Amino acid sequence: MSTFEIEGGYHLSGTIKPQGAKNEALQVICAVLLTDEEVTIDNVPDIRDVNHLIALLKLLGVKVKENPWNGVGKSYTFCSDSVDLNIIGSEEYCSLASRLRGSIMIAGPLLARFGMAVIPQPGGDKIGRRRIDTHLTGMEMLGASVDDFLLRVSSSDGARGTSYGGYRVTSPNGLKGTYMLLDEASVTGTANIIMAAVMAKGTTTIMNAACEPYIYQLCEMLNRMGAHISGVRSNRLTIEGVDRMGGTKHCLLPDMIEVGSFIGMAAMTQSDITIGGVELEHLGLIPQIFRRLGIEIWQRGNDLYIPAKEIYEIDRFMDGSILTISDAPWPGFTPDLISIALVTAIQARGSVLIHQKMFESRLFFVDKLIDMGAQIILCDPHRATVIGLAREHPLKGMHMTSPDIRAGVALLIAAMAAQGVSHIDNIEQIDRGYEHIDERLNALGAKIKRLD
Repeated sequence: MSTFEIEGGYHLSGTIKPQGAKNEALQVICAVLLTDEEVTIDNVPDIRDVNHLIALLKLLGVKVKENPWNGVGKSYTFCSDSVDLNIIGSEEYCSLASRLRGSIMIAGPLLARFGMAVIPQPGGDKIGRRRIDTHLTGMEMLGASVDDFLLRVSSSDGARGTSYGGYRVTSPNGLKGTYMLLDEASVTGTANIIMAAVMAKGTTTIMNAACEPYIYQLCEMLNRMGAHISGVRSNRLTIEGVDRMGGTKHCLLPDMIEVGSFIGMAAMTQSDITIGGVELEHLGLIPQIFRRLGIEIWQRGNDLYIPAKEIYEIDRFMDGSILTISDAPWPGFTPDLISIALVTAIQARGSVLIHQKMFESRLFFVDKLIDMGAQIILCDPHRATVIGLAREHPLKGMHMTSPDIRAGVALLIAAMAAQGVSHIDNIEQIDRGYEHIDERLNALGAKIKRLD
């Protein structure tokens, strides 16, 4: 397990460019399984979750070639012309797939093209219950059968071995288009069902579909591969099934979560930062929400500039009541930035209620911020009230552990703004979603050491 050692109190300056979107990468990389032709994907982030997914595809027999540097992230060409179905359900496959939640989206393409898939219980952030009913119900409605899956692996020394639970999904007679109303606008669930439906016989209509930028990027990529998807960018998708899919080239959007993280970091550390190449039209409410926290954000072409500012004051509602920031399905505020909004409010002037609706364990990291000197009242697992310190009381450095990707970066931001030295353990969680974050922030003037 690795640790970050952070010397706080430094003001940063310069330009930082967001990586390719992690959540989009996990979807479109799974989509390469739909065709035996080559698919090239540019601007791929060099992060643990994406690298694990690529390793999983290689295990399945997908040919992966890293292309020469083109100035926009990493570039890979995938060819799935020799997928080994015998690997699915093996110990090695289950072990690797269970390390990341994004592995679940392999099921849709495998089911569409080969009529079978195994879904080991996926891993990922420990932020509360993350059910996969939407994925499985959607596949069942397309005509697939879903059965429990259990693989027991005996230990060579006679000790108790390892067990992998999950689901086996099959469609020996092929999938058939249908109408479905999703029980929740799940992003990964929508992506998985779309990829399963593109080669189903007939027409599939998906109501209450997620419509995040990641989803319409996936749909546009699939249409270039030969799919017939209409209603893109809305929550009603119509998919006319096709017999086969072809190759294409795709470029990932900048990661909106990194953009929001850098905005919050700039405010907390009183830094003068330009975030380059953000693709503003795909950011939704993110700039607006951070402006309501009092942060000054200027648009300069395709860049965002955050000037150094000692005090930023939290807005109030028009009737004078305390501002509430809550997450919601797109185009609402993304839940992945709730932790960043919370930590950013610590040194603002004013108060804000943070309402995290989707996951019941995502706010439990605030006890570490309270120990640093923040004024936060954890009302219940979903709500926390932050009383801004207005820089009258500095945070103090301390030893912490990262519980998940976003909370880990929130703690990193707090440590960069604190007095003294902080240590954050389990930074592998941060590495799952942020590319070489220590090196990139050090280039702006931060003082972060990676201790292995």
